[in-house]
Amino acid sequence: MQGQRPEDLVDTDAKLRQADSDAYRSGTRWPVWFVPPADPVRGHEIQVDADTTPRQLAVRTVFGANRYTVPAMALMVGHFVGEALVPVIMGVAIDRAVATGDVGSLVIWVIALAANFVLLSHTWRFGERLAVYGQTMVEHHFRMRVTDRILNPMGMAGPARLPGVSLNIATSDVNRLSYAVFLSVFPVGEMAAVLVAGGVLLFISWPLGLAILLGAPTLLWILDLSGGPLRARTEHEQEAAGEAAGTAADLVAGFRIVKGLGAESEAGRRYRVASRHARDGAIRAGRSQGAYVGVMQMVSALFVVGVGVAAGLMALDGQMSLGALITVVGLTQFIMGPLNNLGTNFGAVWNTAVPCAKRVLSVLQAEPSAQTGDVRDAQGALAFEKFSLGPVRDLDLELPIQGLVAVICPAETTEALTSVLARKMVPESGSVTVGGVGLFDLDSEISQQLVRSVPHSPDLFDGTVLENIGAGAGDQPDRDSRITRAIFAAACDDVADVLPLGLDTPVGEAGRMLSGGQRQRVSLARALAADSGILVLNDPTTAVDSVTEATVAQRLARARAGHVTVVFSNSPALLEVSDQVIIFDGGALSYQGDVAGAETLRAGANGGQR
Repeated sequence: MQGQRPEDLVDTDAKLRQADSDAYRSGTRWPVWFVPPADPVRGHEIQVDADTTPRQLAVRTVFGANRYTVPAMALMVGHFVGEALVPVIMGVAIDRAVATGDVGSLVIWVIALAANFVLLSHTWRFGERLAVYGQTMVEHHFRMRVTDRILNPMGMAGPARLPGVSLNIATSDVNRLSYAVFLSVFPVGEMAAVLVAGGVLLFISWPLGLAILLGAPTLLWILDLSGGPLRARTEHEQEAAGEAAGTAADLVAGFRIVKGLGAESEAGRRYRVASRHARDGAIRAGRSQGAYVGVMQMVSALFVVGVGVAAGLMALDGQMSLGALITVVGLTQFIMGPLNNLGTNFGAVWNTAVPCAKRVLSVLQAEPSAQTGDVRDAQGALAFEKFSLGPVRDLDLELPIQGLVAVICPAETTEALTSVLARKMVPESGSVTVGGVGLFDLDSEISQQLVRSVPHSPDLFDGTVLENIGAGAGDQPDRDSRITRAIFAAACDDVADVLPLGLDTPVGEAGRMLSGGQRQRVSLARALAADSGILVLNDPTTAVDSVTEATVAQRLARARAGHVTVVFSNSPALLEVSDQVIIFDGGALSYQGDVAGAETLRAGANGGQR
């Protein structure tokens, strides 16, 4: 039993935990440390702040499920101590019963040995179960935190991450980090066995006991000291695996485009390169871990063999009895297991957890890309005052209080303006205000209701069409009417007519089961269902045909009557229903007025170019 690794424990205990879960659901309720609840428990919050280091997070993870790991540790100590007592009981039985021919004493010691085996068997069973449940609870806790952070609408600042990289952190890295929980259980039991064995040997022969008690801590110190290369290898391996997963996710997401361009061979080559890099990193990390564990096991084995040889020489000199010799030999053979496992359960798990903690922290400590404050009310027009960002310099612009405003500008200008309106970037200078209140001073929830900026290619989640649209309406009292109006305004009624299950048709992850035009209309309906005061859209109809585009434009204008809708587009259909047009020449404002004036300006500009 003691030779099992923590990774194996999770797999071998799966059926047992499933049976326990079924028993829990059926009404058989043992104490919580024997049968876990049917639904996952997130557990208490493991502290993570801006100053948390990977090593600190790994340490906090070790003690992240004390409710389960403390009793598991006590049970595991009982198991390993029970195993250490087996040769002790046998040695005493030989000296006091076998050597003397005392049958009654022999029976007593046989019963004591049987009771010891019952103890060590049951303490292992329930201690291991508690440890596994504590590990899975911490893993669930971290996975939910990482997922919540990745999906947070405030976004994450810092370098851009491929979807596959984020997925790899939320799964593989979180899983490996959670194994650190076992360090508060199994190594503690193993160390207890070493100390008990050392104490017994100290009683039999103080030089042997002293060698064990001083040698074991020295080995632990060497473990941590020599684990640096393994930590580095593991970190590189995880980065390479994340990049490969990100490449694969990108290829799947863009498969239609790749197919249309006939670039399958190049896409395949890119993935093979990334996958080969990840494979080579995993092989190098595996070699490092194998060499590390092998060397530590060899050192501990040589250490124990030396103790056994010394005990044999002492027995030949008559310095100990036959029973004492058997006890020493039995303890020497037994103690090799805990010492070897310390190299696996402590060194390897710890040296893997630290680099994984670093990658988890890269998500949990990421600053929000959208900046907000705590002001919870603002009313009035959206205005730019001396605003500068990217190509836009010293912009003074105030939008109307209601109506549809079409904005025609270069892509760089669109990116700068929409990024600020989404609160993902702050102005280099100047300000953006709503009714005189700074946009970045608004509370995050209120700011979404006042100003909602929808990207050109928003993602859908894996659910039905209706569920995706309904997500925009939230839990508002008029939820149903909002959804109904949004479906009609975005022409999603036409989408429902051609889908096999109508609005109940699954869209697939990121909406991949829908066409580009269908995804665009569902995304628009979701944004309309939110009913924000100021809605910012970026080319919302580029993937639909001209007839559908005209329908969407007319319905959009009617649905948003009384609110402000800012559409970055030069679509004729959207321009036709606009109440105001704004035109930028590069990053400079060149026109703000009605549609007729804009058409005249654009016609003159086109004539000049001809």
